[in-house]
Amino acid sequence: MFCRPAWGQAPARQAAHAAGLPWSVPCTTINKMCGSAMEATILAVNALQAGVARVVVAGGMESMSNAPYLLDRARSGYRLGHGTVSDHMFLDGLEDAYDRGRLMGTFAEDTAQAYGFDRAQQDAWAVRSLTRAQAAQAADAFAPEIVAVSVPAKGGAVSVSQDEMPAKADPARIPTLKPAFRADGTVTAANSSSISDGAAALLLTRASVAQAEGWPIQAIVHGHAAFAQEPQWFTTAPAGACRRLLDRTGWTTNAVEAWEINEAFAVVTLAALRDLDLDPERVNSLGGACALGHPIGASGVRIVVTLLNALARQGTRRGVASLCIGGGEATALAVERV
Repeated sequence: MFCRPAWGQAPARQAAHAAGLPWSVPCTTINKMCGSAMEATILAVNALQAGVARVVVAGGMESMSNAPYLLDRARSGYRLGHGTVSDHMFLDGLEDAYDRGRLMGTFAEDTAQAYGFDRAQQDAWAVRSLTRAQAAQAADAFAPEIVAVSVPAKGGAVSVSQDEMPAKADPARIPTLKPAFRADGTVTAANSSSISDGAAALLLTRASVAQAEGWPIQAIVHGHAAFAQEPQWFTTAPAGACRRLLDRTGWTTNAVEAWEINEAFAVVTLAALRDLDLDPERVNSLGGACALGHPIGASGVRIVVTLLNALARQGTRRGVASLCIGGGEATALAVERV
């Protein structure tokens, strides 16, 4: 998982304890940016295959709304000149580490230009994402993948059982928004993922353990893959990860019945659609991050959970989840519903 320092040391350990797991359960906190939760899943799968673990909970959490501001040089003291306050959400989340101060959205603009994706195409995908998510909420389609959270409020605790973002958005406003990263750009707040809080988790074990314990098996992980290239092209890395994954599993794109490709920006999913020649009807069928948000540390598992839900709703079996990662990487995971 990737989490802000306001949580204190070892947030995975804190989360496990808060969930009621005993102190005897070891925990590991992972930082792989947007790929943190999926990387946790990949490490869990590897540990299970190696026989060094019996049952693993893999997941991620992110509270972007609680990201602190950092006061540089405060420890050593200020004598002369100006100090700098840094937004930790930008510094460790939304800015490129190799071109200091450059926001990730500017690379999305470069991708849009390179692929010829205009504003209308990006907005159309954002509208599609939002209307699908809103329709799914109206049909209570997300219920199987959401655990209600009790939140303190005036007058008593409030139970939050739905994602907040889709209900707040108005599809009619999407074409009216100004570009977010360049004055003459095409990438906006609506055709990008929103700043969000969230958490997601998977329970993984070997089939033999599940059968011995009488636990229901929801899906089997068939493989995983990672891909890396130049940092400025992180937006197109999911296609590389998916190709590598398909090679390892022996699957074809047509054999994959549902895809979840994280909408960090609409252009990320649009680029993967073109590069992999995918059927858009099979991609993000319940909406994506343009509508649901992208809590950085959680999204790698959130999209897997949503993928499993989509497969169950469709009565289909094979699915692939993938997401881009700042720094030029992507990961992908193949699952088959039982």
